[in-house]
Amino acid sequence: MKPTRPGSPRLRFDGWIAGVGTASGTRLVLGHWPRSPFGPFSDVMLEREDGHRLLLAPTRRTADFIAGTYTFDEVRVAPVRVRVTDDHWAVTAGALLDLRFTVGRRSRPGLLLRAVPGPLAAWTGWTRLTDPLARVLLGARTRGSAGGGRREWYGARDAHRLTAVRAVHEGRDLGSLAPVEPAVRFGFGSTPRTPGLVRITTTVGLPRAGSGPPS
Repeated sequence: MKPTRPGSPRLRFDGWIAGVGTASGTRLVLGHWPRSPFGPFSDVMLEREDGHRLLLAPTRRTADFIAGTYTFDEVRVAPVRVRVTDDHWAVTAGALLDLRFTVGRRSRPGLLLRAVPGPLAAWTGWTRLTDPLARVLLGARTRGSAGGGRREWYGARDAHRLTAVRAVHEGRDLGSLAPVEPAVRFGFGSTPRTPGLVRITTTVGLPRAGSGPPS
């Protein structure tokens, strides 16, 4: 499969990513995108302790695009909804998932990221500097190859720790907040080991044959 080349179409998703570990061993990654080529939407990637990887996405269109970028064992279309009240986030996906977490103070990386101008953080070239730093400091990556011949760049702009979580997946309580370990295996990158919420701009570069979001 041919890699993305300069000049290939690029899609930009602006919003938040939350990485959550639980005492059961299940890890969850929430993507909350108020601005995207598909309009506002949210999705949840979940990896159980046995390694089973599940995607919950609100429409077949978003599910197909995400599954074409990352790797899952199962994909389900469900009405993923996010409600934010002060520092409390509530995420539901029909009867499949009820996730609630509390956002704490800004982390040390967050203090540094707040000093970076938004346009610079969203520029894909900036990740040439941030990627090696993120690997060393966070155990995560900010650029790399994705599925379907695509490439991805993550431009973080803020970061907060999570202080509490309650997660119920298909009626099963997943337990208290825990580190995100082992690292999730949806794509080339992972979330940091410490549970957190990151303000981020994600850019997806499509192969030259692509022309935009799937219809």
